[in-house]
Amino acid sequence: MLNVLNKVGLLKNLHNASRRNMFSIEIPKATKDDGNMIEELVKELESEGKIKLRELIQREYSIYLHGIMKYASE
Repeated sequence: MLNVLNKVGLLKNLHNASRRNMFSIEIPKATKDDGNMIEELVKELESEGKIKLRELIQREYSIYLHGIMKYASE
């Protein structure tokens, strides 16, 4: 499994999978709980305004994420 044990790890993976501000990544998962954890982290990143999720598909052995990285100067 990719390094998605926390929000920072997930955000780094999304940033590395992005082209300009669009990202598309398939994250392998071992269990259904892994999928639920990734889904919760994605919701947190979206609520914090760091990403805009367009698509989340839970497959049997992976999760597919597609969306937009948001860049804001603070």
